[in-house]
Amino acid sequence: MINDYLEIRNAEGMPKLVDGTMSLGFLLNAKSGVRNCAIALTEATTPEVRKVLQKELYDAFYIHEEIYKLMVRKRWFHPIDLDKQFQIDMEASKTAVQIASMDLFPGDTSRIGTFATPEK
Repeated sequence: MINDYLEIRNAEGMPKLVDGTMSLGFLLNAKSGVRNCAIALTEATTPEVRKVLQKELYDAFYIHEEIYKLMVRKRWFHPIDLDKQFQIDMEASKTAVQIASMDLFPGDTSRIGTFATPEK
């Protein structure tokens, strides 16, 4: 990994990593939504509230399915090929460790002279 992350050319591959990571977070939140709707449905006391919560539960199922399909189609998630999923998870964890070990706030972040800037 190149340590000069302030240079845009060194961000190669990052959009793919970010997309996969963000979609996984979205999938997990959708799963929580399904769980929360199901719990709320079991505690509902009136037919009107149950009807609303059932619709919310179906919507939560739908969004979870859509995110899941997107992740499989984009090859960010391999629920059947565990070896492939393990490799993806290992790459993501190595990248996370590399990012965590970076000096994110170096002493000199000046890029003066890199860009056409007016003289003072």
